[in-house]
Amino acid sequence: MISFAELAEVEDIIRSVNEKTVLPRFRALRDSDVVMKGPNDPVTVADREAEDQLRERLTAFLPGSVVVGEEAVSEDASVLAALTGSAPVWIVDPIDGTRNFVAGSGRFSTLVALSVGGVLLASWTYAPVLGRIGTALAGHGAQVDGVPVRVAAAPADGTPTLPVTTSHPVWWPNGYGRGVDAMRAADLDVRYFDACGIEYLDLAAGSRSAMVITWEFCWDHAAGLLLVAEAGGHVAALDGAPVRLEGGNVLPFVASTDQATTDRIRTLIVESK
Repeated sequence: MISFAELAEVEDIIRSVNEKTVLPRFRALRDSDVVMKGPNDPVTVADREAEDQLRERLTAFLPGSVVVGEEAVSEDASVLAALTGSAPVWIVDPIDGTRNFVAGSGRFSTLVALSVGGVLLASWTYAPVLGRIGTALAGHGAQVDGVPVRVAAAPADGTPTLPVTTSHPVWWPNGYGRGVDAMRAADLDVRYFDACGIEYLDLAAGSRSAMVITWEFCWDHAAGLLLVAEAGGHVAALDGAPVRLEGGNVLPFVASTDQATTDRIRTLIVESK
């Protein structure tokens, strides 16, 4: 479906949209450029214009493809039906970490993934201010900043020694908020993250043991899920099932260096409820 040369072409598109639309507004937003979609959920003119440009350029790049983008879905949830259709789907988050973008922090990224029938084929994670780019091609591995990457080695004694990152317990579903306490009681170095796209980069590049994810919007996770998988990592929903792009997963789900780490974290969370 997509070659290494085409992987690079899409990267160029993503970089171009950032140069034209996102970066000129970084630390230059007016009050009127930001509105709230919901509590603690801002969207900016840069989010919307970048998604529009990515839609135009990506569908032109791959005729017959469609785009499932965060901002389009916020206006019309029926767009999500494309995830299980037969057409190639670009899954787009124009600015992952919009709150950071609005606050003037460079910890944000543009996330793009290509899937067909719910199967991920390729992904791109571009953090322009940090100067980082992660790419993955199904069956051919993952790269960060042009260098092949692998997740960190599995811990010999089964106890992760690198950070395990997650969202704050107030965002945890289904009464599992005590899972953070349970992980810390098991000597895991639990930290809270502010931009999941960048966390997936760190996990794939070997500086994290795991991520515990408490929500399932496909635009937030599709790019990172393939990146981690192609870097040799493991991902599972709380019940051990594969994570489905279209949703309906048992949350939270875990992305980690290996299945044993995933299973240990899942068990700690389940037993904490």
